Amino acid sequence: MGKLTGKTRDYEVNDHPFELRHEVKRLNTRLDQIAELLEKSEIKDILENYTDPKKRIITNLMAGISRGLGLSLGTFIVLGILGYIVSLFINVPVIGEYLAEIKKYIDANS
Repeated sequence: MGKLTGKTRDYEVNDHPFELRHEVKRLNTRLDQIAELLEKSEIKDILENYTDPKKRIITNLMAGISRGLGLSLGTFIVLGILGYIVSLFINVPVIGEYLAEIKKYIDANS
């Protein structure tokens, strides 16, 4: 059989050729599976992004611009809808008078 040296085994090729071939096939299959999983997970792209400062700066700049633009447009839409809903309450007795004064103030200054 094989000699046990430390934690690894030393095999003599002539003693166990079938076992060695079987073990190599099994390891090659496992390595192929690992390589396929790494390709699917796009680790190469992630590593390139973090090792290349120019790419990281451009990516972060574009992300910041996108977030800022999205926040601005979202705020504009929400405030527009809120303004429309508030304008529906102008005819309400107590709240309507207060909102009418605010509307007059806005119209006078715009």
